[in-house]
Amino acid sequence: MSNGGKNTNHLMVEVGWEVCWQLGGIYTVLRSKAPAMVEKWGNRYCMLGPYNHATASVEFEPLPREGYFGRAVALLEQQGIKAHYGRWLVSGEPRIVLLDFAQSMGRLGEFKYYLWRDHGIATRDEQEVSDVILFGYLVFEFFKALVQVLGQGDDSIALETGIEGAAPVFPVLAHFHEWMAGVPIPVINKHSLPVASIFTTHATLLGRYLAAGDPHFYEKLFHINPHKAAAERNIYPRFAIERAAAHGATVFTTISEITGVEAERFIERKPDILTPNGLNVQRFAAIHEFQNLHIQYKEKIHEFVMGHFFPYYNMDLSKTLYVFTAGRYEYRNKGIDLFIEGLARLNWRLKNEKKDINVVAFIITKAQTEGVNVEVLKNQMMLGEMRTVCNGISRGISRRLLEITAEGKTPRISDFLSEYDQLRLRRLTYAWKQGNRWPLAVTHDLVGEGADPVVKQLRTCQLLNQPENPVKIIYHPDFVSATSPIIGLDYDQFVRGCHLGVFPSYYEPWGYTPMECVAMGIPSVTSDLAGFGSYVIKNVEKHDEKGIFVVDRRYKSFHESADILVNAMWKTLTMSLRERVEMRNRVEGQSQHFDWRKMIEFYHAAHEMALERF
Repeated sequence: MSNGGKNTNHLMVEVGWEVCWQLGGIYTVLRSKAPAMVEKWGNRYCMLGPYNHATASVEFEPLPREGYFGRAVALLEQQGIKAHYGRWLVSGEPRIVLLDFAQSMGRLGEFKYYLWRDHGIATRDEQEVSDVILFGYLVFEFFKALVQVLGQGDDSIALETGIEGAAPVFPVLAHFHEWMAGVPIPVINKHSLPVASIFTTHATLLGRYLAAGDPHFYEKLFHINPHKAAAERNIYPRFAIERAAAHGATVFTTISEITGVEAERFIERKPDILTPNGLNVQRFAAIHEFQNLHIQYKEKIHEFVMGHFFPYYNMDLSKTLYVFTAGRYEYRNKGIDLFIEGLARLNWRLKNEKKDINVVAFIITKAQTEGVNVEVLKNQMMLGEMRTVCNGISRGISRRLLEITAEGKTPRISDFLSEYDQLRLRRLTYAWKQGNRWPLAVTHDLVGEGADPVVKQLRTCQLLNQPENPVKIIYHPDFVSATSPIIGLDYDQFVRGCHLGVFPSYYEPWGYTPMECVAMGIPSVTSDLAGFGSYVIKNVEKHDEKGIFVVDRRYKSFHESADILVNAMWKTLTMSLRERVEMRNRVEGQSQHFDWRKMIEFYHAAHEMALERF
């Protein structure tokens, strides 16, 4: 692997559809990795993506068109290609170029013709594919301009941008992410530009499509004809672009072993190296600091639970634990089906063994809704009113208690609460209680609730918040945020307040959610079909003792995996308070293994391999 030093005379350009444009998980990869890349490459590093006004207006700051990258943008402008040069306002503040491909729409037919003539990739009139082709050829034009600027050998450009050492030399290093950034690779090769390319697929296009609809995907993997399957699903142009990029790249990488197996089968090129994902882990100086945050945010979740459940029945919050799953609404791929099945079995086991605990399980995802349910919202608002009244009354109690005690009297309730206060509290209590109903399992009004797979499975498993069930359900079909009128926490705060994150994915090329739990000192469950899970199995000894549980899904049936999941949840949730605190300490201690300062070495190795091969 690389020593991570700065002594290189090459330029590095990283290309991704999600540079300065948050659409999915690759945005997190590119954004979080930027500081580590800037640390090595300095001003020789630039990121390249499509221009989106909505996000660029917030995250982009223009810079003068100076230096190698700035002058390349100026050359593009002379050719009538609209481009923006500046810095991305994230940690590390990397230089970025954003190509306004929509302004070159008139050249789309020309580029489609070249893609068919030179590379045999025929396309239909699909907006996404058309955008990708248009962007891809403009990226090629940028590299052509950059090579022209670099070929001028003007050392003053290096001085302009503060680049230390000798002027850059060929080849330029270019790292492309996913099929949407893949078109430039075969075009660069066609025109013999001195560019060493690295192509990373974070999830094979065909794999993502097939796994979503087939619970036996991995069993059939080696019997699938990829060309036929892509044609049947009307994704062949995308599939062909992905293959052309992978086969044309100087170095081909995937982010995990499981994705590498897919790539070897579907793309028919074995990855040269794995480039797993990382996080920017901010560790606290003292252990008690992150433990205090857990307590602080757990109290906020307690308040939500009071508002949601207490109008119907009470629970002992000191014996209530919180588990959650979160991510895109991919019911089977994300393992939501296995999570619910595991909760049903956990519910039976807790009742059967008469464990005196409550488990509130949150399902956090994004589904189509008509808004927050009125009853859910009303209960939270009533709790807020109750809090306001109680806070107002309590402010006068402390001094009155001191006075009564100093007088040598035994305090009585009437000494603290006036008749008016007691009346207000009685009215609140009367309005608060909702009779013999159960709390709603879903916080929002879903569009097509009867057909929603989560709702259907919850009904089948009889997880509908019956008071006798120790496992209660909160299906929150929207992302949590501090501005939410019901939970009122940002995602990272919510995670810190929980006791266990559960992500038993069936198809997950990497999986940031369990890794984020580790970074925040929260035990988590992943699966061996997630890239993160397979990485943990190989690189973290006795990982289950350190609070990172991996469910075997690759070689086990659904029901066998459910039993493994229940055992992992049972182990964590039935611990004593002291044992849970110790577990969180062990989990947080593992976070350093997933920091970009460590994981970036895989990227450095891929880049060095590309230089050696060029």
